[in-house]
Amino acid sequence: MAVLSKKKIPDRRHAACVAAAIAVLNMSALLPAEGETIATFTRNPSNPILRGVRIGGETAARSLDAEVVHFIPRNETLAEQLGLVDELVRAKPDAVVLAPFDPQAMVPAVDKLNAAGIPVTNVNERLAGGSVVAYVGTDDYQLALATARYLINAMGKKGNVVILEGPDNLPTSIERVKAYKDAIKEFPDVKLLAAKSANYARTPAVEVMKSFLRLYPQIDGVLAANDPMAIGAVEALKAANRKALVVGINASKEVIDFVKSGDILGSGDYNGFAQGCLGTQIAIRNLRKQPTPKEISLKSVVMDKTNYQTYETPIERRACPTLDSVAGN
Repeated sequence: MAVLSKKKIPDRRHAACVAAAIAVLNMSALLPAEGETIATFTRNPSNPILRGVRIGGETAARSLDAEVVHFIPRNETLAEQLGLVDELVRAKPDAVVLAPFDPQAMVPAVDKLNAAGIPVTNVNERLAGGSVVAYVGTDDYQLALATARYLINAMGKKGNVVILEGPDNLPTSIERVKAYKDAIKEFPDVKLLAAKSANYARTPAVEVMKSFLRLYPQIDGVLAANDPMAIGAVEALKAANRKALVVGINASKEVIDFVKSGDILGSGDYNGFAQGCLGTQIAIRNLRKQPTPKEISLKSVVMDKTNYQTYETPIERRACPTLDSVAGN
């Protein structure tokens, strides 16, 4: 689906996102006649990080007198993703900010956009190829390394840990798991008991964690590669009347209450909002023939009890970081 974001119709985006079925729109009729139009292409409607990308894009575009149109595939099948790219090409926005569902499978889509004269700025998952204006994202390895060290230090640098992995085809999960394992190697008194994919989802994480709890009588720490899996781990621990320190990654809204209560120790901040802000700023600057960086890697920060207040501000009310403010990261 595609949704036009304009100040005069703030509810339209939300109504479209929750519709069970939406007819294909004639997007050419929706695009504004004046000013730059930036299309965000975010791989699914439900991921909170991608929602942050979309809102960041809106905030940045509004500050620069541009417009944003959201292209949101209903699911992460290749046919749905590429079909919506075809709609995107026909709509002819001035530029695209793309968060791909599969870094390899979406390379031909980037080639198609470039062939149509539509420049692409890549955010979130890093594309495996294709020509882009820039990449904006979080260094998953460094963020996970900081998050793992945070957990292990809280454990007193000793004990048993397990890892809840994401999908094995996503670079975010691959890098996070590698960093988790590398961090464990830094501490000789920390033992990795097991690592298994829970597919970046809460319900599978509950089941995987239950199996870990049956197998291992002593688990001191849980390294979850995202927040939904961290929450799933907490559910399984509570059901088994067991305790362990748990961390996740994303610093999403859903995890804040768990951090405040102490059920989750902390969460690495993946910051989709900043990615959307900066990606859109780059897309607009590029159209205006202004200099832009080729890559921005956001600083690694762990959200915990000391700083969660910042994350309680709804992203719709947050100010975008500027390109200059993150240039040294």
